[in-house]
Amino acid sequence: MLRQALFLVVLCLVAWIGFDSLLGQRDEARRERDSAKWEASGLREAARISGEMLAERDAIDQRNTKELTDARTENERLRRAIGDGTGRLYVSATCPASGSVPTAAGTARVADAGRAELAADARPDYFTLRDQLALSRQMILGLQQYALGVCRRTPVQQGNTFPNLNKRTTP
Repeated sequence: MLRQALFLVVLCLVAWIGFDSLLGQRDEARRERDSAKWEASGLREAARISGEMLAERDAIDQRNTKELTDARTENERLRRAIGDGTGRLYVSATCPASGSVPTAAGTARVADAGRAELAADARPDYFTLRDQLALSRQMILGLQQYALGVCRRTPVQQGNTFPNLNKRTTP
């Protein structure tokens, strides 16, 4: 009878230790599950934010590309109009007052011939400058919009990225 009681006590002790071990494994599995859920939630949120940032970047790119294409199309239309003679390229210019230009004896004055026009060999350079100006303008606007709309949404890194910055070494 004593043997049976001792066997029963040992059996209960082994069962209790096994059950306690299973409870520990269950608790650890729950912690791992909760950690995995939290990490998956964070990854879903990061993917959502990344998707929104990419969509905003693409919208900025499309809008600025369209504006650049429109500016270049208008520039090309003006270039063709000047080239085929249906349009003129005038320069805003003023002539000095009559008293400021010394007149030598015997020089004849020419009447005002009309508005000043850009020389034919300078016209391609003018349109090249207009193209470059339109491109530069859209690049700057696009970068500003990207910085304000996309980069500001990027989460700020927590902590100091330079851990030794505030440490002082004494000689």
